[in-house]
Amino acid sequence: MTAEPFRNEESALPLRERKKLRTRRVLTDTALRMFLERGFNQTTLDDLVAAAEVSVRTFFRYYSSKEEVALAAEGELWEAYAAEVERMSVTGPVLPLLRDCYADAVRGLPDDWTERYLATRKLVAHNPALGAHHAGAVQGLQVRLTELLEDKTGVDSRTDVRLRLVGEMALSAVRYGSMNWVRAYRHSERTGDAGTLVAEVTAAFDALPRALTLSPDTLPPFG
Repeated sequence: MTAEPFRNEESALPLRERKKLRTRRVLTDTALRMFLERGFNQTTLDDLVAAAEVSVRTFFRYYSSKEEVALAAEGELWEAYAAEVERMSVTGPVLPLLRDCYADAVRGLPDDWTERYLATRKLVAHNPALGAHHAGAVQGLQVRLTELLEDKTGVDSRTDVRLRLVGEMALSAVRYGSMNWVRAYRHSERTGDAGTLVAEVTAAFDALPRALTLSPDTLPPFG
């Protein structure tokens, strides 16, 4: 179910924009349901648009491919994350700022987002084409983060590699924190809510300084 704040935000939009937003939701919800029930490869674009009651032309106004609509929940997160980074002021160490931007992005998404995102991760795990699309989207986000940091600091990442490294480290923390969240949810160890996701990703961010000084004598006993 969509969060109340999100509905309130929608109601403030002009009618045309509300209709576009609803069409996008119909496409994403229908696609996710059909891909989970029938399989990604077994569901054709014609099947999808027929079930959503839109034309193929309308579909391509919103999404460029089946892969993109399948990963719509992930796309929402990346857009929200980049928007938070674009708004941030660089007033101290960058890595904690990128951590906080991620947390703010997740908290700002509608309540039903985590459910859709978990379903999306399940699709990716069982479909190589979606895995490739996911990897490309993450790479695109990394480039975008670097460009935003260049604009905010006035430094060229080609001359100061730290700008690229900090973006890659941030996305590594997002990746492994998210993986821990999904794994714990599937093993019923924790709930799949936004707060738990933020906690897992925050823990991964906070582990980065210790990772840089990792040596055998700092590791806990195995088992």
